Amino acid sequence: MPHDIVYVSCADLCEIAILAFDRQTGALHETGRVKVPGGVGSPGSLPLALSPDHRFLYAGLREPPYPVTSFAIDPATGGLTALGGGHLVDSMCYLAVDATGRALLSASYGGAKIAVNPIGRGGVAGDPSQVIATPPKAHCAVIDPANRFLYAASLGGDAILCQAFDAATARLAPVAHIAARTRPGAGPRHLAFAPGGRTLYAINELDGSIVVFARDLASGALAERQTISLLPDGVTAAAAADIHVTPDGRYLYASERLSHTLVGFAIDPADGTLTLRCRVASEATPRGFRIAPGGRFLLCAGLTSGRLGVYAIAADGVLTRQASHAVGMGANWVEIIAQKTA
Repeated sequence: MPHDIVYVSCADLCEIAILAFDRQTGALHETGRVKVPGGVGSPGSLPLALSPDHRFLYAGLREPPYPVTSFAIDPATGGLTALGGGHLVDSMCYLAVDATGRALLSASYGGAKIAVNPIGRGGVAGDPSQVIATPPKAHCAVIDPANRFLYAASLGGDAILCQAFDAATARLAPVAHIAARTRPGAGPRHLAFAPGGRTLYAINELDGSIVVFARDLASGALAERQTISLLPDGVTAAAAADIHVTPDGRYLYASERLSHTLVGFAIDPADGTLTLRCRVASEATPRGFRIAPGGRFLLCAGLTSGRLGVYAIAADGVLTRQASHAVGMGANWVEIIAQKTA
């Protein structure tokens, strides 16, 4: 059976580790690694984004002149070949590609902006075509499943932003309006959609909570349904990081860096609200993670351990640590490609 391909960015090394993953057994082994051109290290993070057809991978450096490298993906091995690329407008902490594969979207924490870099027919991202100011500390930019709206989290503004996206022109509406506000000081960081896009989840870095929003598919409007904490009773300090939903929409997982913990929730199928299911020890400083295709495993990168942890997801959503693999210091971003069977 073909192995899935896992990419892990290692910011301290300015490298991308390439690993083969058996989604049936959870076995993981490295098959190669590549340097990201233009730097010797990318302090803090080295964001990645996959094209929707899984033919290209994009990596953005967070030091001037902020190059973004476009890699061609070998469909047989997952190997990467650098094709070149343009430049990001600033130090961008988050990258995403729209459903057409024609727009690379990004968010800048330090620069308080979101931007669009057009992607050409050969899969190469060019220089920015659109830059839009946001409230302080924009931390992510994600497109909804229908490819009609972009949502961004403003950590410094305690706000979730929304604006229309025109896939035909690969352009955003000129102003990002505030679709929802979180509690003061919560610090929204990353966003995740439930399958179908009717529910949006926001993880708050500073107070360690998750907000559940009902979402209107036609207008993009958000309405808060629930706020729930990641933290045990009596704990207030938090540095929550990443958030993802299983492909079947039954479970949501989040990472918390101060306690080095992964937290799992069951999702109510009627309204998307969350019920705590488990807390387990993660790799040290779990900056980013992904749920493997098939939904049976979670792969978590440890920023300060330099390792990728493998966690089995039980039928009831509980996580069990299975193994870990050394990938390199500054491990922070994980992407996975499902390999097709013959």
